[in-house]
Amino acid sequence: MLCANVSDKELVSQYLRGKEQALEILITRHKERVFTYIVSLVKDRQLADDIFQDVFIKVVNTLKRGKYNEEGKFLPWVMRISHNLVIDNFRALKRNPTIDGGGDFDIFDLIKREDPNAEDQLVWDQITGDLKEIIEELPDEQREVLKMRHYGQMSFKEIAEETNVSINTALGRMRYALINMRKTIEERRVDLLKH
Repeated sequence: MLCANVSDKELVSQYLRGKEQALEILITRHKERVFTYIVSLVKDRQLADDIFQDVFIKVVNTLKRGKYNEEGKFLPWVMRISHNLVIDNFRALKRNPTIDGGGDFDIFDLIKREDPNAEDQLVWDQITGDLKEIIEELPDEQREVLKMRHYGQMSFKEIAEETNVSINTALGRMRYALINMRKTIEERRVDLLKH
C-alpha cells in the first residue's frame, strides 16, 4: 500500500518495481514546485506546461532505462532536468525564431529578444557553470595557472614568480590547461555559444 508520507527514494524504488501509482505520488508531491520554477524562467504558462510535461517524460524514460542514481535526491535531479530543458528551449528559439502573427502577436516581443534578458542570463549562467566545472577538473598546476591568468589578470612573468617556476613552465601549464579543457568540451559536447 502506498501512502503520501513515503520518501521519494522509496517511491522511486516502488515505481521501478512496477507500482505506477508511486510515480503519480512523486509527480503530485513536486509538480507545483517544479512548474513554478519553470514558469519563473520562461514567463509563459503554456510554454511552461509543455516543458513540464517534457520534464516528466524524461524522468520516466530515465527511470525505466535504469539510469537514475541520484541517491535519494529526486527533487534536485528533477529541477536540474527542468533547468536543462528550459535552456534547450531558449537555445532552440535563438536558432529558429518564429513569427506566427496570430492571437496575441506583438511586434515588440521580437525587439525585446535582442536585449539582454532572463533567457540570455540563464544560458550565460549555464555556460559559465559548465566552464567552472571543467576548470575545477583540471590538474592542480594547470588550474592554478589558468585562474591566475584569467581571473587574477596576472602576466606569465608574475605567475612564474608566484609559483616558483620558469616562464616556459607557466606557459606550458596554461597551454595544457587549454588543451585539456578543449578536449573535455568536445567529449561532453558542451555548447559554449550564446547564440
